[in-house]
Amino acid sequence: MKALDTARFQSIREIHDAFDRGEFLPSELTRAYLQAAQAGTLNAFITFTEENAMRAAVAADQVLKAEKKVPRAILPLFGIPLGLKDNLVTEGVRTTCASRMLENYHPPYSATVVKRLENAGAFSLGKLNMDEFAMGGSNENSAFGAVQHPTHPDRVPGGSSGGSAAAVRAGQCVASLGSDTGGSIRLPASYCGVVGLKPTYGRVSRFGLIAFASSLDQIGPLGRSVEDCAVLMDVMAGHDPLDSTSLMIEKPSCVDACRRAPDWAGLRVGIPEEFFSAQLSPGVETRVREALKWFEAQGAKLVPVTLPNSRHAVAVYYLVAVSEASSNLARFDGVRYGNRSAEAAQASKLKDFYEHARAAFGPEVKRRLILGTFALSSGYQDAYYRKACQVRALVAHDFERAFQEVDLIAGPVAPTTAFRIGEKAGDPLTLYLNDLLTIPANLAGLPAMSVPCGDGEDGLPVGLQLMGPSLSEEMLFSVGAAYERGRRQT
Repeated sequence: MKALDTARFQSIREIHDAFDRGEFLPSELTRAYLQAAQAGTLNAFITFTEENAMRAAVAADQVLKAEKKVPRAILPLFGIPLGLKDNLVTEGVRTTCASRMLENYHPPYSATVVKRLENAGAFSLGKLNMDEFAMGGSNENSAFGAVQHPTHPDRVPGGSSGGSAAAVRAGQCVASLGSDTGGSIRLPASYCGVVGLKPTYGRVSRFGLIAFASSLDQIGPLGRSVEDCAVLMDVMAGHDPLDSTSLMIEKPSCVDACRRAPDWAGLRVGIPEEFFSAQLSPGVETRVREALKWFEAQGAKLVPVTLPNSRHAVAVYYLVAVSEASSNLARFDGVRYGNRSAEAAQASKLKDFYEHARAAFGPEVKRRLILGTFALSSGYQDAYYRKACQVRALVAHDFERAFQEVDLIAGPVAPTTAFRIGEKAGDPLTLYLNDLLTIPANLAGLPAMSVPCGDGEDGLPVGLQLMGPSLSEEMLFSVGAAYERGRRQT
């Protein structure tokens, strides 16, 4: 049999249709994706779970042979090989968070989202590379090496879910999961030319996600199409009693939303003036404004809006996030959690023990932990952390006011396309500013999606960001899928 070309599949629906036609079995598909991933040079995977994946795929073969077609109604992800970001704990599978601190950690349980995907018929090919403890926007901060861009190897894929986006674009898995604390799904989705969604805070369980900043983290899907992300979202979303921040609301029907055309005549699309600043590269601005003109051509009304406090978003984020990280990562001390190095084990003084044990953290993690510990220290907590929380409320209020006038907000995901590996490594502040346009949605807990809208400078992908009010994922999927169809027709 001729080897399957994994890059040919644009959606889960195409794969299921091919299963129904008897073109190949789940095990043959899985083997093809594994071969593509293992032969790849992107460094997108940290750990492969080949044996587990093939065992599950062979079991799916038997179901398909017996049923003669995909049982889509009860197993919407039947036979679909996925990739998991390496901060999602998976029972018995090494989960490192791309850090030497957790290099040999094998969790005794699985994250809620992992269980739900498996119960829907999917299985994991392995754990995907990321910035260490999800701290970074370029995927250069992994203890296991940087991830390369899937089409431009000298460029970064974005972070922290760079492995998740690169693997999907390169045909190394059908879809993947990432986590988004300040743009870590949308930024790599934009850079790599795939679709990525950050859900409303609390709509997807965080149980089993190794925490970075608990009030900001959200798990979300990345896929080659809007509908693929919708399929994953329908499976993952829903209340989880194991997560105290999980919302007790009705599950969304995002796949149905993808197949419904938006009410273009009644759709008001907000265009925030703060998102179109001098920092925006010409290529990005051109592609995004072309997308907005397409919305207008369908009958949507473009409405200027202002988000005045978004100019403070980066400063607020890098106080709130690092403060929460300092608290969350305090447990990794070589005593209760985390690796205990030989040097630490031989230390005779407590101070020396901690210095050796926490040396396992990489430089970016150390930088943020120091900042967070300082911001929470006696005499400074009110001046920094508390004040940041107050401004965070103002950022959320700006969105509330804007959504009284518009149905959704649209703009760029990032000021530029993917930059060169190492280009910003010596200037952390410049790298932090790359999240300028994604952070506000995290601070407000709102859903936001990145949809490819063409290529900018040097033929690099550009993402269109769609943001909606709380719990408006269905609207984002409807509009995003319609735009995706429109682009394919032109």
